Amino acid sequence: MNAILDAFARMSFREALGWMLVENAVLFGVAVLGGDLLVWIFRTRRVGPLPPPVEAKELAWAACCVVLNTLVTAAGWWLWRSGYIVIRRDTGARAWLDAAALLLMMDLAMYLTHRIAHHPWAFPLAHATHHQYDRPRPLDLFVLNPIEALGFGALWLTILLLYSSSWLGILVYLALNLAFGVVGHLGVEPLPRSWAEHRLIRLFGTSTFHAGHHRDDRGNFGFYTSIWDRLFGTLHPRDARSQLPRLTRP
Repeated sequence: MNAILDAFARMSFREALGWMLVENAVLFGVAVLGGDLLVWIFRTRRVGPLPPPVEAKELAWAACCVVLNTLVTAAGWWLWRSGYIVIRRDTGARAWLDAAALLLMMDLAMYLTHRIAHHPWAFPLAHATHHQYDRPRPLDLFVLNPIEALGFGALWLTILLLYSSSWLGILVYLALNLAFGVVGHLGVEPLPRSWAEHRLIRLFGTSTFHAGHHRDDRGNFGFYTSIWDRLFGTLHPRDARSQLPRLTRP
């Protein structure tokens, strides 16, 4: 990986942009095809109604998101090349802790911005696009208004500007981010019922958890965990997880 970092440091902007477009296109394909495979495997465990046939507009939103994700990646590359973002090269215990730190920081940041996005004056400006598809499928992870796609990207770059992570921590976080995003938009629950009802598992943003948000957008605003929903009292009352005691402030 250090060799790849060195190679990207030597690339021209155009060359790096081409590789970053390929990267984002591949991630899109892995997310959609892998997600659709999971939907088929666990088709008897639906947690929401079947989605309608894919619309051309849906595909256009997703393609736009891939392009914008590439631009965000390019902005991150420029900030890194310019020394504003620092990426460490260690791979020890601290590097793995970076992944947990990035996950928790982004989880809180996205919870807060997600709640803001649902405010009546803000909702029609951007987030309403995503909620037009209230019977989600893996493709809908990428169905975002350009304002929202760039907003998420800006949030991620801000975290990297403030927190110097290892490349390992960044890669692990990005892999988890993609996995949680896909699982949240499956419309089926891959976890066995006995696992899904476990107290520890209920702290994470499973497919059932996010499906509850798409059914009723007044709760379940978390992405990777339900911690902030429990802490701030926005856990959806119809979600099975609400049977657990809410986390309380100390």
